[in-house]
Amino acid sequence: MEATSITEETYHGIPRNKIPWGPTIDYDKCISCGKCVDYCKLGVYEIEEREGKKISVVKNPNNCVVFCTGCEEQCPVGAITHPSKTETREIIRKLRKAQQTGE
Repeated sequence: MEATSITEETYHGIPRNKIPWGPTIDYDKCISCGKCVDYCKLGVYEIEEREGKKISVVKNPNNCVVFCTGCEEQCPVGAITHPSKTETREIIRKLRKAQQTGE
């Protein structure tokens, strides 16, 4: 399936690549089912072959919509996590303040 190209370049005026929001896969839990790849239409995930085994990888973390965690719910073994929403909000707040003051 082709990834949709509706990724955010900015989030509330902050360049998306400055916001540390994206999924992390715990490969000790991951069963390589590919549900995350199927779920996310923004191309965050891809299937790669490593050592003869197909695994899901986070290929484009900046394509992840800030604060979206839908793929976590799709993972049957809880192998996907995202950063703390509270900490991310604080980072965004600091970035916006710096942008407003011209730092």
